Amino acid sequence: MMQLSMYIDGKWKNTNESERRLISNPANGEVIAEAIEGTVDDAKEAIRSAKRAFQNGEGSWPRMAPAERADYLYKVAAKLEENHDELARLETLDNGKTHTEAGFDVTEAADCFRYYAGLIRAPEGQAADAPESIHTTVVHEPVGVCGLIVPWNFPLLMSVWKIAPALAAGNTIILKPSEVTPVTAVKMFDIFNEVGFPDGAVNLLLGHGAIVGNELATSRDVDKISFTGGTETGRAIMKSAAGNLKKISLELGGKSPNIVFSDANLDTAVDHALFGIYFGAGQVCSSGSRILVEESIHDAFVERFAERAKKITVGPGNDPASEMGPLVSEDHMNKVLSYITKGKEEGAKLVCGGNRIETDALKDGYFVEPTAFTDTTEEMSIVQEEIFGPVAVFQTFKDEQDAIRVANNTDYGLAGSVFTQDNAKAMRVIKKVRAGITWINTYHTNFNDFPWGGYKQSGIGRGLGKHGLEEFQEVKQININLQPEPTGWFSE
Repeated sequence: MMQLSMYIDGKWKNTNESERRLISNPANGEVIAEAIEGTVDDAKEAIRSAKRAFQNGEGSWPRMAPAERADYLYKVAAKLEENHDELARLETLDNGKTHTEAGFDVTEAADCFRYYAGLIRAPEGQAADAPESIHTTVVHEPVGVCGLIVPWNFPLLMSVWKIAPALAAGNTIILKPSEVTPVTAVKMFDIFNEVGFPDGAVNLLLGHGAIVGNELATSRDVDKISFTGGTETGRAIMKSAAGNLKKISLELGGKSPNIVFSDANLDTAVDHALFGIYFGAGQVCSSGSRILVEESIHDAFVERFAERAKKITVGPGNDPASEMGPLVSEDHMNKVLSYITKGKEEGAKLVCGGNRIETDALKDGYFVEPTAFTDTTEEMSIVQEEIFGPVAVFQTFKDEQDAIRVANNTDYGLAGSVFTQDNAKAMRVIKKVRAGITWINTYHTNFNDFPWGGYKQSGIGRGLGKHGLEEFQEVKQININLQPEPTGWFSE
């Protein structure tokens, strides 16, 4: 069984007095690791370490030349690739996702480090002479100590989406992974230790969000919080961060519309709709969980969708035949099942799935059938609330304007898509969908080079791309008087 420790000030912290948390494989419930349960004192120690490292003088992480910081990030990327198979195996063991999905996450994580290593070697600046005797420049500086809090659905990749730009910008960091899935974060800090980051530049804090995460959010010595997770927790972090008005980035929930017009290629639209909701067992913030279908093709679309959904092979992530893995924990499985019950009680029609899978081979895991509801109304909880599981809800619309209205009738605004063979219509509609990540005739496509984030209650700020780097930077204006002399403003 793996023993998981915290990493603070360049050292592994493994005290006998600390409480332990058991980490289980969601495919069978077996314990795979034992993790230290961090305390408020541990969080304070990590914050002191990061602050000391940020304030250190010559040779410290924030004072390195961008090219030197980039070299560290390139080395991390290479180590991630060297350990690709092991990281993917651990991610599958810890989170439950299929090995294919986990392997993709590792590849993308390495690419993310390389992207930001390259970006900081080509800094953007601004200079002007205005008026003639004044030379003005704009520079970008690191924010300071950054608390990075990540969820359990993409334990490795979401960590890297925050770590890479934060370190590239010259900040010192404290990573707080989900207490449910800390395994690959610990492995990644093995890599940081091997690469030789300066003491205190990178810190790993394990434990419950309400304890150590709250300490990061409330501490006046933490200059920024970057959080990905549920909207309710995001609201709590905003309140906690108000103490020192720290900068915050929030990537929160979604209830994203996938709009299918009658002129769409039916086979293509069905295929992408399945991928949009059942990829990652629906445990993806940008999942296309609301499938909006034009009335004239609704029945045909639903029939084909349900037929395909019933054929999805559900099983352990380490089985090459599995196309969809388990939910991350028993608690989360029960939450998803409660929404399915609520949907039936509210009068929606179940067209496929709806049950926990309890066959002999899967009875000890947290598996739920690919599920879909039709005959829904806009006020139903399964239509309005984020379920975060393999549960699709079908809605209908009459025309283009109705599709836009239904799509935007949600508190969220993370993602959305349009399927049609009319490019002009696709652009008209997608421009009016109030969401930060959108697609036309595809779903879930994403690149490290471009911004990620949402409208409305789906969050604040953007990750990835140059926008992701800017989230971890302060902007400073410097004015230089080229002809210093008395101003004469006041009489002598």
